[in-house]
Amino acid sequence: MAAGRKGKMAGHSITAIATALGAQALGAGDIVVTGLAEPATAGPDDLAMAMRASYAADLAKGRARAALIGADMDWRALGLEAAIVVPRPRLAMAGVTQVMDGGPDIAPGVHPSAVIDASAQIGAGAAIGPFVVIGADVVIGARARIASHVSIAAHARIGDDALILQGVRIGARVRIGQRAILQPNCVIGADGFSFVTPEASQVERIRDSLGQADGAVPPQSWRRIHSLGAVVIGDDVEIGANATIDRGTIADTVIGNGTKLDNMVHVGHNVRIGRDCLLCGQVGIAGSVKIGDRVVLGGQTGVADNLEIGSDVVTGASTIILSTVPPGRAMLGYPAVRMETQVAMYKNLRRLPRLAQAVAELKKAVFKGDETP
Repeated sequence: MAAGRKGKMAGHSITAIATALGAQALGAGDIVVTGLAEPATAGPDDLAMAMRASYAADLAKGRARAALIGADMDWRALGLEAAIVVPRPRLAMAGVTQVMDGGPDIAPGVHPSAVIDASAQIGAGAAIGPFVVIGADVVIGARARIASHVSIAAHARIGDDALILQGVRIGARVRIGQRAILQPNCVIGADGFSFVTPEASQVERIRDSLGQADGAVPPQSWRRIHSLGAVVIGDDVEIGANATIDRGTIADTVIGNGTKLDNMVHVGHNVRIGRDCLLCGQVGIAGSVKIGDRVVLGGQTGVADNLEIGSDVVTGASTIILSTVPPGRAMLGYPAVRMETQVAMYKNLRRLPRLAQAVAELKKAVFKGDETP
């Protein structure tokens, strides 16, 4: 956990960090730290992350003078000169890393190599890096930061204080809210994957008959359904590296305020995602799905098209959703069922070898009992 940007971090006093966290500072509050580190590797200028007893046991291996500790720990007994006491360690991690993170190095102003259409509007205090391309009628908000090799197509809107990192591709008419963070190489606003055949395709026939194919289908080719909609992304949204969000066919694809997408998440055309959702790595959502608020989809969850997932649903990793899910459910498995049901099914599956052996022994005993002398 030692910070990779440690050499570039500004110094912060223990008192200042505690104030930013709304936490209690103990001991020598004027100690200045310039980095974060695990207890065993912490130096005298590091703030050691020792919020649990198992972590604090390693403080003796390092040289930390100050540490972030849990509410039930004795900082003096740990040999510290100063400590910050936090009741919820995970939340404290969010706060302290924000304090210590200086952010990416994007020089203020517009780099000379950037190509910006004359009709584009660049907000006050915006920073635009090398080899950025900004199309016609684009609006860039105040204090937005755009790193190198980003391309933004015509009529897109980027909100205030947005951070767009290296290699991001933003399509035409895309609207991105305030304080959004787009990680490297994500693609927002590509065409949706929409194709149709002149006659009913084999896929349509199988879907209508629930898997019963009815013979050969006449040769026919796929025709594109063009994507005329866009993508609308709310405020405080984060999009992970190499994630892709397709624009809608007619209506827009929508990502609600506060939602976070991990790396390599795919959101299909016409999808509507609510507020404060969390989509973990490699989640795939097919077209025209509606997702409520505060939904958490575990890594590699897949969602079939035209379904609805209610608010506060949580899925385990590799869950495959093939039918609508009511609000508040915890789902797991392929196909997805209630998590407690899937756990029971798994336990029963593990018992099958013993059950098979028991049945074999019973059969042997029964047949042996039927034998006549």
